[in-house]
Amino acid sequence: MAAEAWLWRWGWGWGQRCPGRPGLPGPGPSPTIFLHLLLLLGPVAADITDGNSEHLKREHSLIKPYQGVGSSSMPLWDFQGSTMLTSQYVRLTPDERSKEGSIWNHQPCFLKDWEMHVHFKVHGTGKKNLHGDGIALWYTRDRLVPGPVFGSKDNFHGLAIFLDTYPNDETTERVFPYISVMVNNGSLSYDHSKDGRWSELAGCTADFRNRDHDTFLAVRYSRGRLTVMTDLEDKNEWKNCIDITGVRLPTGYYFGASAGTGDLSDNHDIISIKLFQLTVERTPEEESIDWTKIEPGVNFLKSPKDNVDDPTGNFRNGPLTGWRVFLLLLCALLGVVVCAVVGAVVFQKRQERNKRFY
Repeated sequence: MAAEAWLWRWGWGWGQRCPGRPGLPGPGPSPTIFLHLLLLLGPVAADITDGNSEHLKREHSLIKPYQGVGSSSMPLWDFQGSTMLTSQYVRLTPDERSKEGSIWNHQPCFLKDWEMHVHFKVHGTGKKNLHGDGIALWYTRDRLVPGPVFGSKDNFHGLAIFLDTYPNDETTERVFPYISVMVNNGSLSYDHSKDGRWSELAGCTADFRNRDHDTFLAVRYSRGRLTVMTDLEDKNEWKNCIDITGVRLPTGYYFGASAGTGDLSDNHDIISIKLFQLTVERTPEEESIDWTKIEPGVNFLKSPKDNVDDPTGNFRNGPLTGWRVFLLLLCALLGVVVCAVVGAVVFQKRQERNKRFY
């Protein structure tokens, strides 16, 4: 069983989805191939424990057929603002100006390790850079609080994944649409004028708007590692977007999705949200932790503010700060001292050698 799970996760889990079940893993190899691989890799697979099995958590999932079509709520989910429930999708905003809408799960999530698959669609009549603003996916302490960040509150506690379609910063080099991640303990504010660049942990360009086929996003959080992947090319394959380690998220927060429009607009639709529990072996010490008391954060070696745009969607180091200049000068000074000491020693030895000849 461990070998089978390992093959599914690393060979097919992130690579392919089953065409008949959007967002779910593919069927895997044929029985003959599987048996050969099982015999060859069994001893190795037995050591793999991270993500050995997955279980759909219906209490945190939004799946067709929807219940409560035509109403302002449904079992397990609450709507807010311009959100409209149809038989085919949940529309967070119509293609109209100045609209905000959101959908939030009733139940707090107490899973330590999880994976979320989102089937979504962003589309409208606006031409290039004449549409906006995008969708935000949330795992936060507070729910159903409207605000300026894609229809939800600023200075939130938890995790946000922004699917941004409009570049507010005219000086940016990044290509939109753009997906970014932010983890907040309530102290950070999302800066729309800079497209959230100063609070962003990582991001990637993702062409998900006005596609003629289904578009999917997968978010995995396990053992402090946050991974975001996309399937936007109608190939039933996941493509890596974001991979961050050292992420701290508490349990007991709520999943949600929101969207907003301003002077520019789009239809922002959620077709399904599927949350899976990841079974991960933990030490007794880890199990004894009160995960509800953890403060959201990231063990990051450098501040996101030190990052500037890269056209590829990745980070590169920004301008030198005063602290960096000091470190460079200190290293240069140490280098000069070392060279001086080495030079003095070499010179002294040469002098002693020359004295022997006289």
